[in-house]
Amino acid sequence: MPFPRSSGILLHPTSFPSRFGIGDLGIEAYRFIDFLRDTAQQYWQILPVGPTGFGNSPYMSYSALAGNPLLISPEKLQDDGLLSEHDFFNLPQFPADKVDYGLVIETKMPLLQRACENFKSKATPLQQKAFAGFCESTAHWLDDYALFMAIGNAHEGASWHTWEPELAKRQPEALEKWRQRLSGEIFYHKFLQFEFFRQWSELKSYAKLGNIQIIGDIPIYVAHNSAEVWANPQIFAIDEETGEVALMAGVPPDYFSATGQLWGNPVYNWDRLQQDDFKWWVQRFEAMLDFVDIIRIDHFRGFQAYWAVKEGETTALNGEWLEAPGIAFFEHIKDKLGTLPIMAEDLGVITPEVEQLRDRFEFPGMKILHFGFGSDAGNGYLPFHYPRNCVVYTGTHDNDTTVGWFNQLSDSERESLMHYLGCNSSDGIHWDIIRLALSSVANQALIPLQDLLGLDSEARMNFPSTSEGNWAWRYRADVLTEEISSRLKTMTQTYGRAPQ
Repeated sequence: MPFPRSSGILLHPTSFPSRFGIGDLGIEAYRFIDFLRDTAQQYWQILPVGPTGFGNSPYMSYSALAGNPLLISPEKLQDDGLLSEHDFFNLPQFPADKVDYGLVIETKMPLLQRACENFKSKATPLQQKAFAGFCESTAHWLDDYALFMAIGNAHEGASWHTWEPELAKRQPEALEKWRQRLSGEIFYHKFLQFEFFRQWSELKSYAKLGNIQIIGDIPIYVAHNSAEVWANPQIFAIDEETGEVALMAGVPPDYFSATGQLWGNPVYNWDRLQQDDFKWWVQRFEAMLDFVDIIRIDHFRGFQAYWAVKEGETTALNGEWLEAPGIAFFEHIKDKLGTLPIMAEDLGVITPEVEQLRDRFEFPGMKILHFGFGSDAGNGYLPFHYPRNCVVYTGTHDNDTTVGWFNQLSDSERESLMHYLGCNSSDGIHWDIIRLALSSVANQALIPLQDLLGLDSEARMNFPSTSEGNWAWRYRADVLTEEISSRLKTMTQTYGRAPQ
């Protein structure tokens, strides 16, 4: 569906300031929403917020539906009487500009354990009722997730396909035995999800009061070692005997990698999904629309055709394109849920068939300004080629920051860019690129906060095809200055993107 002319900021919640070493759903999240409202923005885009494992990637989560416990605010738990200020004594000295995930986990998880124990002994009847209601309404995914996490922890984090065969294949007697054995741990994981979604719901309601819509990111694929694959192996390309991934997801060589990107996620068994009327996907979209206002589908092209790489390959070079039932899928989703507020991440190898699928349902695609320079006037990422029904970004979480990108251009490329922009100095180049995005005809413009702050490559969020050192950037509480706020608001109003 086309969206009205508007703009917003891309920022993952882990990037908020916090005395607990990682951004959370506490006071700084509310202050950020105030900043969006005060600068006439209408959107806050986040990355996936599921519980992460090795590498801390939000695109490789233990669940497609659960929330990351590390985003729970201990201070809000304190407000609810589940923690006290005494519990926060002797917090370590966390890095101010980065998330040290190891130190955060070591510090924060014991606090969440303590809050859970206090909930068991101190919860009011109203809190108990709310918890029971949450567990009942989310049982279709929460029961499997909590059991999956509890068993996984008992197996020291080993992937589910290496568990005892009766557990890996979910034999009812084995599952019941482990439910009883790990009842306390299962309760704990349900409690964490209850608190995460309670805090998120309050924050989302606050955003709605400020007329801020939240754009959530739904990765097309889920991790192999996830509750969904363990609970529903029949809808994924999984070897029935070993539980290994039979066909891995990825993309062929592209802008980011000469050997392609081999993600390792299992691709879908689309025939089985279609036989079941895409039930699993319908539930996923329903849950997502309860959580956010707009959905950005990551790797949208995979709904038309997907790159499949056989087990045993170490790069994505030797894969093949297989067709997916994209038209039937989105027609069914539309019949079930109505016209969906969807944005399509249509970057990479895009064919006319992918464009036809996108346009058939009027999903806006993405335009990245960083990709528009370095070639000629025929480059489709230059703004004068844009249709109105698209979303323009300076860059995404996978790109360098605008300042970092500019600094790595050749002298001739910089000169050409500045000539296009009509500027005589590279000082404030990030504002020139932001102006280009906001002034374009694209209905939506989204700016990573790093670009708004004019930060260099040190603030980059992700280096695709690398497994470590990503997703760690944080900003400091004092950087959202009145000068930045005023400049962004004026520019947003000037180019007709402010709320009417």
